[in-house]
Amino acid sequence: MATKLSAPFLVRHEFLLRRLHSLSGLVPVGAYMVVHLITNATIWSGAGTFQRAVNQIHSLGPVLPLVEWAFIFLPILFHGLYGIVIIRSGLPNNGSYSYFTNIRYTLQRASGLIAFLFIMWHVFHMHGWIHNSQWREFIEGIGGKFFPFNAATTATDAIQASFLIRAAYFVGVVACVFHLANGIWTMGITWGLWTTPEAQRKANCVAGSIGAVLLGIGLLAWAGFALRSSDSDAERALENKIIDARIEAGQITEGEAKHKRVPTEKKRSSADVGETVLGET
Repeated sequence: MATKLSAPFLVRHEFLLRRLHSLSGLVPVGAYMVVHLITNATIWSGAGTFQRAVNQIHSLGPVLPLVEWAFIFLPILFHGLYGIVIIRSGLPNNGSYSYFTNIRYTLQRASGLIAFLFIMWHVFHMHGWIHNSQWREFIEGIGGKFFPFNAATTATDAIQASFLIRAAYFVGVVACVFHLANGIWTMGITWGLWTTPEAQRKANCVAGSIGAVLLGIGLLAWAGFALRSSDSDAERALENKIIDARIEAGQITEGEAKHKRVPTEKKRSSADVGETVLGET
């Protein structure tokens, strides 16, 4: 029998890792997902409203990559990869839990795997994992690439590129919402917050309510890009006017605008967009 010190790292620190895994699923990963879905749902208020929400995020400038890695990407990678470790080491629990609870146990793990794969795809599809021109051309070739200064039109184009992409986003959103809502309940079990049947019943109601509200927001956000009909030329013209106004106000530089807006040759033609706007990049 292996001693405590000779046991594998994951075994020796399982108690701490499982609680960090549980906590990271709520904060920051779950919290970020809620903000992300709410932000995306603002597309129904118009391209201008959504663009202003995206601009708020990108106003962090050079600090944004640090924030993304520290509070989004690394926690997601830890939560997802350690979640796979938990799934691989999981044991059947039919004899320990009721039939309904056992289904939730299975769905929590299945939805976690789907959500993790979806998030990896989402980052790949919208941003790519490597920032260089060849990689960007490859992403654009499969109907992807999100330009933050042309947020509404490029996100809509990317998601409406095919039925399969729309379906993938639908399944991904549902999986993410279920995993978070049900994870709130399981987190309480892990941390010993609700151990009695009555406490667990109340926690079920709370987690279910959160899940229902968040699912509504998530599907609203999904439909805003996957199903919404819009005047794409007018929206692109509005986005470009917002870019020009921010450059004139000194909020962004020409170089930053060129990097984060659709390249000149990619812009849609529009009677509302003059030669001056089209010639800026």
